[in-house]
Amino acid sequence: MSALHEHSITALAAALRARTCSARELTAHYLARIQDLDEHLNAYITVTAEQALAAAERADRQLAAGTAGPLAGIPIAHKDIFCTNGVKTSCGSRMLDTFVAPYDATVIERLQAAGVAMLGKTNMDEFAMGSSNETSYYGPVRNPWNLERVPGGSSGGSAAAVAAGLCAAATGTDTGGSIRQPAAFCGITGLKPTYGRCSRWGMIAFASSLDQAGVLAGSAADAALLLQAMAGFDERDSTSANEPVPDYRAQLEDDIAGLKIGLPKEYFGEGLDPGVAASVEAAIKEYEALGASVREISLPNAPLSVPVYYVVAPAECSSNLARFDGVRFGHRCEAPRDLEDLYKRSRAEGFGAEVKRRIMIGTYVLSAGYYDAYYLKAQQLRHLISDDFKRAFAQVDVIMGPTTPSTAFALGAKRDDPVAMYLNDIYTIATNLAGLPGVSIPVAPVDGLPVGLQLIGDVFQEGRLLNIAHRLQQATDWHRARPGVL
Repeated sequence: MSALHEHSITALAAALRARTCSARELTAHYLARIQDLDEHLNAYITVTAEQALAAAERADRQLAAGTAGPLAGIPIAHKDIFCTNGVKTSCGSRMLDTFVAPYDATVIERLQAAGVAMLGKTNMDEFAMGSSNETSYYGPVRNPWNLERVPGGSSGGSAAAVAAGLCAAATGTDTGGSIRQPAAFCGITGLKPTYGRCSRWGMIAFASSLDQAGVLAGSAADAALLLQAMAGFDERDSTSANEPVPDYRAQLEDDIAGLKIGLPKEYFGEGLDPGVAASVEAAIKEYEALGASVREISLPNAPLSVPVYYVVAPAECSSNLARFDGVRFGHRCEAPRDLEDLYKRSRAEGFGAEVKRRIMIGTYVLSAGYYDAYYLKAQQLRHLISDDFKRAFAQVDVIMGPTTPSTAFALGAKRDDPVAMYLNDIYTIATNLAGLPGVSIPVAPVDGLPVGLQLIGDVFQEGRLLNIAHRLQQATDWHRARPGVL
C-alpha cells in the first residue's frame, strides 16, 4: 500500500483483514505522524499512545480470530469534550485543565466496543464556544491547507487532524455548526446527526437542546461506518431518541435519480462569497447530471437563526456552566478568603473571554424582567424556523446550499469582532435549532482553500444524506484532495 494515512477507512479495514498491515503498525504510523506534524497544527491536546497501541493489539487478536467488526484497529481521535475514563477531558478550558474523567461517554464506549484505537483528544474552542478554534486555552489550531488560516470551530482540532492525516476519522460535536463549518474549512466530510440520534451522556454540555455528537471523516462512506457504531438509544440520556438505527452502509449505493433538491434563496444572497457560490452551484449541476431536479425554496425565518441562537445557546450555557464553581472539580483559585471569593476568582481565572461573554448574556436573558422579552421570544421564533423546514420538506427531499459564507479566514481576523465571528455560522445554525441532520462535503476549492456544500435532511434521514453525499463523491474527486503544506 501507499502511505497508510492516504487511504479510506474501508480500504484500511480491508488491508487489516488481508493482513497486509497490522493494527499495531497502522496505529504506530498515525502516532509517528502526530509526533512529526502536530507541532505545526496544535490539533491534539492529549495523545494517548499507550492506550492506542494496546487497543491495536486487541484488534489484531480479534482480526486473527475472525471476530473483528468493521472498525477494529482503525485509529481515530476524539474531541476533548467527551469524557474518557482515566484521560484528561479539558473542553479546551483552563477550568478543566486538571480534570481526569472517571468514566467513558456513551459515544466513546460504543466506538471502543467497535474496536477503534483512540489516538488522543483533539483541541477545540473552549467549552465548544467559537467558530475558529481560537478560544482554546491551549492555543489556536491551524488549518493544514494554510497554516495562517483558522480550521473552523469548535471541532477544529478534529477537522485539522483528519485533513492532515493525523487520524483516520474523529468525533466532534455540533451546537450551531461546529462539525460542518470546520469540515468545510478543512476540506473533509462532517456529519451532524438528528438531535437525539447519538447519546449526549458523558459529553460535557454547552447548550443541551442544541448539542449533538457527530463525525468528521474523509468521505461519506467513512462517516457512515462511524455513525453506525455511535448511533442508537441510550437510557442514560433523557434526550436520546428511541428510534431504530438503519444500516447506513447499505443505503450508500441507492440511486438518486429523481431526487428533489431545494435551494433556499436566503442562502444565496448578500454576504455569500462569489467564489463559494460558484463552487456550490457547480456541485449542484453535478447532482442534476446524476438525475436530480432543482427548485428554489424559501426559509423566510432563516435570517433570524443567528439572533435566536445567541439568546438560546448562551441561556443554556449559563445554566450548564454554573456547576464549574471551584468547589467539586475543576480549577480552584489559590487561598480563597471566603466562599464568594472562591466562586468569583475560580470562575474568573478558569474561563476565557468568550465563555464569560456567553455566560453573562445567558444570565441576562434569563433574568427576571428580561425572560419574556428575550428567551421566550427566541423560543417562539425557533418554532417558526422549524416550521419553515417542515414546509420545505413537503416539497423537496433534501436542502442544499453553502456550509459557510466564505473560505477559511486568517487567524486573528475576527477574534476581536464577536458579531462577525457569529455570522460565520449563518447557514448552519438553523439546522440545530430545528434538530435536523446536516452534512458538509467538500466541493471545488477557491484560491486553493476548501469549500463545503451543506446537505440538510428531514429528521432521522442521516442515511439518505450520506447516500446523496456518497453519490457525488463517486462522481467527483473533490473529497480526495489533501493539503500539501505538511
